[in-house]
Parts: sequence; C-alpha cells; structure tokens
Amino acid sequence: MAKQEITHVDIVKDLQAKKYKPVYYLMGEESYYIDRIADYMADTILTEEEKEFNQIILYASDTELSTIINAAKRYPMMAEHQVIIVKEAQNLKNLDELSFYLQKPQPSTILVFCHKNGTLDKRKKITLEIEKTGVLFESKRMKEAQLPGFITTYLKKKGIDIEPQACQLIAESIGSDLNRISSELDKLFLSLSPQQKRVTPELVERHIGISKDFNNFELRNALIEKNVFKANQIIKYFEENPKSNPIQMTLSVLFNFFSNLMLAYYAPEKSEQGIAAQLGLRTPWQSRDYMSAMRKYSAVKVMYIISDIRECDARSKGVGNPSTSNGDLLKELIYKILH
Repeated sequence: MAKQEITHVDIVKDLQAKKYKPVYYLMGEESYYIDRIADYMADTILTEEEKEFNQIILYASDTELSTIINAAKRYPMMAEHQVIIVKEAQNLKNLDELSFYLQKPQPSTILVFCHKNGTLDKRKKITLEIEKTGVLFESKRMKEAQLPGFITTYLKKKGIDIEPQACQLIAESIGSDLNRISSELDKLFLSLSPQQKRVTPELVERHIGISKDFNNFELRNALIEKNVFKANQIIKYFEENPKSNPIQMTLSVLFNFFSNLMLAYYAPEKSEQGIAAQLGLRTPWQSRDYMSAMRKYSAVKVMYIISDIRECDARSKGVGNPSTSNGDLLKELIYKILH
C-alpha cells in the first residue's frame, strides 16, 4: 500500500499539538504552503522572549551547511527548544553531509529547510533519511480546478462568501500563484465595508483591477457563445496590453477548457451532475459552461482546436515562427476556433 503524502494541514495540526520533529524539509513548486508552514513555526513555537536567543533565520546562499549543523547542535538558552529556519535551501551545497547530523539530531532543535522551485530526488539516501528522521513535505502546484475551492475557503475563514462567477474570474485572471491570489484576496477583504459579506464580480473588478469585460474568463465565455465581435474586442485589448495579458496565460486557460470539454464528451451521463463527476468539479453548476460549449462545438472540432492551441503555443515560443507577433498568433487562433 502506497504511503500517504503528508499535507500542510497535517503538519500544522502536529505543531498545534506541540508534536515537533527534529528536522522539516519543505520543498516544491508552490511556495505558498512552504511560507505558511515556516511562518507558523516562527510565530508560534517560541515565545517572544525565547525568540531573542533561540530563533535563527539563515539563508543558504550565504551559509555553509557546516555552520547550520553546528548551530543545530547547540542547546537552547532558557527555553525547551531552539528553532533554526534555513531559507533558499535549494542553494545548499553538499546536502548529503546532513546525514551525519540526522543519525543523532539534537532533540531540542527544530531545524527547518525551505526549498522552493524544485524538490530533492526522492530516490537519494539523504532524502530517505530526512523522511525517516523528520518531515519531508512537497508543496505541489495547485491545479486549475482546485483554485475556486482555495479562494472560497480562504475568504470563508474571514467570514466572507464569494459568488461563483467572481471566484472564477479571480482564478482565471490571476492563475495558480497562491501567494498572489492570497495577497489580492487580502486587499479585497480590507476594502470591504463591515456590511459587505459577499464578493461579486463588480467588487473584484473595482478592487483587484481585473476587468470583467476584458480577461481570459470573458474570452472563454465569448468563445463558448461563439460571440465573434466580443472575442475580437478582447484579443484586441490583450494585444494592446501584453504585460497584463500574456499569451501563455491565455493559451493555458483555453487549453484547460477545451481539454476538459473533450473529456466531457466521454461522460456516461451528459447532465450537470454527470459532467461534473467526469471532470472532478466541485459543484454541478461549473459544468454548465461545458454543456453550452458541447452545443456549439462537435467533438471533432474540439480535437482540432486543442491541436491549434498547441501549435500556437509552440509558435509563441519561436518554434517555426521567425516573425509573427503574439497578437497576430492569438488572432489567428481565435479565428480558427470560431470558424
């Protein structure tokens, strides 16, 4: 039976119960949970008085592993524990030398490594030793389908509800960068009056700066409806504002939608519930766009569209395309989708 992967919730629950491990290696492509766990440990394990002598923040780019190990071997001063947090751990050299410390770690030391934008090779001996002695946590990039759930849960903890379209608008426009999403949600929360307990698309447009008329979410809606005029309006706006509307983000949104649309054709039951189950959607209402698109696009057409998006992506990266601009590539793609 495969070992169940530890989650950030599991780690926080143990920390709240004061069940500490001698070493934590936090790694992965999604920095959000790495930061949340490390910040929680820095804020809660020691009292403010204890932190002065017993909490150390180090940066791997400026620190030798031997220095980190020597610090970890020290005893805390007038406290039960000392906390050492090593940031930018992906820059550490000779990590294998940590194995000597792991054989007999200092029980009063909580040693935390924050390794972003990558992971350790799980087949290596040092990785297995870290997992055996402490906690090895991988923070994976969140999938597009999970973003509305993250947004809804984040705001619910603050006592705020959000309309499905507003939630989808944020997810589609910002993408899967959880740090940026949480930052924008915090700004949105602070802008609300005490009486406002529900976020609408209008509030998102006003306070986050995402236009409900010109964004990838609305482009997708225009394509679902086969609204040629609106789709061309949006891509013209994208062409004039390339920094805030990069083509890669647009292609990612379109590829995810039409790939899911292709999967929807294989749903045993073509109802809201059936398609939601087929695509792993949180609620049946999310399947309505796919049902609408199935009335506009045949399965064969969707296959061609997916191929066209892939070709556009390659050409936007310079493959077989010496001179066509991203704006013209997107115009060509939208024409192929709609005709």
